[in-house]
Amino acid sequence: MQLWVGLGNPGAKYAGNRHNIGFMALDRIAGDHGFGPWRKGFQGLVSEGRFGSEKVVLLKPETFMNLSGQSVGEALRFYKLSPGDVTVFHDELDLAPGKLRLKTGGGHAGHNGLRSIHAHIGEAYHRVRLGIGHPGHKDAVASYVLHDFARADQEWLDDLLRGISDGAPALAAGDGPRFQNAVAQRTSPPRPSTGREKAGPKPAPDATAPTEDTRNPLQKLADRFR
Repeated sequence: MQLWVGLGNPGAKYAGNRHNIGFMALDRIAGDHGFGPWRKGFQGLVSEGRFGSEKVVLLKPETFMNLSGQSVGEALRFYKLSPGDVTVFHDELDLAPGKLRLKTGGGHAGHNGLRSIHAHIGEAYHRVRLGIGHPGHKDAVASYVLHDFARADQEWLDDLLRGISDGAPALAAGDGPRFQNAVAQRTSPPRPSTGREKAGPKPAPDATAPTEDTRNPLQKLADRFR
């Protein structure tokens, strides 16, 4: 059994925020793979489903980002899981928009949601880092993550979320490379072939080919007796 946690803030006010991309990822997975309805639990919202024989519980903490660890810790204790059974989906400033990376353990890099989870269950859990880009200055970070994605972001955001959903069965099976490949197929698809062969240089005229005889009959007759 696995616990997948999406980080974000509850309520319509925050629904479209960059900070809520973790919630968005879990919503797409639940909707595409027939998970059960969201219900209240563990100071958050919970949905359950399966990928083959692997049961996965999705959790969206409603404690607000800075207290996410309270919800995660409660769910971990209830299901008697270890940190290695937990995967957290979260926004990542240090990755370009639309990029995705997997990580296990390590520091929280100042992310308040991860900081809270560290405090409640330690650092040995898995993470799906979802790139949202950086505003360029440290003082602008708080405003940046708490603002909605721009209209120009919608295309890559949708591709990223679709890729995550496509690869979810592989992630549940512990196949990180196959999961990342599924995401890449959506976010960086191969360019379709046009079906046209590249035009090459025109062939040089054949020097041995016979040329057309433009002589009149009188010239031909005269040439025979030369």
